Amino acid sequence: MKKLNFNTLIVSLLATLFGLIAGALLMLAIGSNPIEGYGYLLQGGLGIGLKGISRLGDTLAVSTPLILTGLSVAFAFRTGLFNIGAAGQMLFGGFCAVAVGLSFNFPQPIMIVMVVGAGILGGAVWGIIPGLLKAVFNVHEVVSTIMMNWIAYWVVYYAIPTFFKGEFLETESRQIPALSGLRIGALSDLFGGSVINLGLFFAIVSVILIAFILNRTVLGFELKAVGFNRHSAEYAGINVNRNIILSMMIAGGLAGLAGAAQYMGNATSMQIGIMPTQGFDGIAVALIGANTPIGAFLAALFFGILYTGKGFMNANTSIPPEIADTIIATIIYFAATSILIERAINWFKKKGKRGAKNE
Repeated sequence: MKKLNFNTLIVSLLATLFGLIAGALLMLAIGSNPIEGYGYLLQGGLGIGLKGISRLGDTLAVSTPLILTGLSVAFAFRTGLFNIGAAGQMLFGGFCAVAVGLSFNFPQPIMIVMVVGAGILGGAVWGIIPGLLKAVFNVHEVVSTIMMNWIAYWVVYYAIPTFFKGEFLETESRQIPALSGLRIGALSDLFGGSVINLGLFFAIVSVILIAFILNRTVLGFELKAVGFNRHSAEYAGINVNRNIILSMMIAGGLAGLAGAAQYMGNATSMQIGIMPTQGFDGIAVALIGANTPIGAFLAALFFGILYTGKGFMNANTSIPPEIADTIIATIIYFAATSILIERAINWFKKKGKRGAKNE
């Protein structure tokens, strides 16, 4: 059972620290004050020192799809699969949620269940296809999921203007009705009118559920066994092909839920010609979170702060918002070279033990 152990936590924290240091050096290089820059970044992301907590609510809303796509990638990776198709699964799941939201008119509790279910189902279907190709024909999931990303892109590109065209623009759908969306007035008011919505609660439940499945169920044991060694798992009597398909289905469902949260909660309509970056950012979230549910949750919150705060930082200083993107890229780089950081930690530990013995 893989937990966020001490070494893993140290590696993630060091990768984050190195990214922040790199960002500070870039700020100095362009003649800006990094302390001031990071101060405004935190103000923009958390609302520190500002009236109201609307910015905190917006950060939680921005983090919601990142939590789910990061969880999707992490779950697949824990079962030995690299789900690089979270963007397509999120897009198609979001499209299914939007289609249901624009096609039916039931009381809001029923609509919430329907749009969330449609998002999960749409993403799961988009995940099953690469799973089947992997299980039956041994097609590498990286190739098939990338192709599925673009199939989803063009399906949505055609379907939105054809069936759900907006009143004024062909490049976006009709406005999401309030009764079909995930925004609740009381919740939004609690956070100063921010776009925070029920998607956050579905994301938290998903983190808890996936952690339980992976660490406390026979299914989770079998999925991880297939991920560790497919041939050994097959020798032990585990149905490898079934678990591969099931893993991609669950990963796709999580990404589809991210689409429902984004398009039915954070947005007011669905635009065409845009691949959701949260699907690709989910890979970074999973990487920083050490492919664990709680790690993905915390990493997504951190990325949400950077994404929400960078505009506020740019508005109050001469620091370009691309600095925040550079920080994220640097953090990913150090997380990707985590084996070197782990070796350095182990070297210092051994050196400390030798010093203690010599004394």
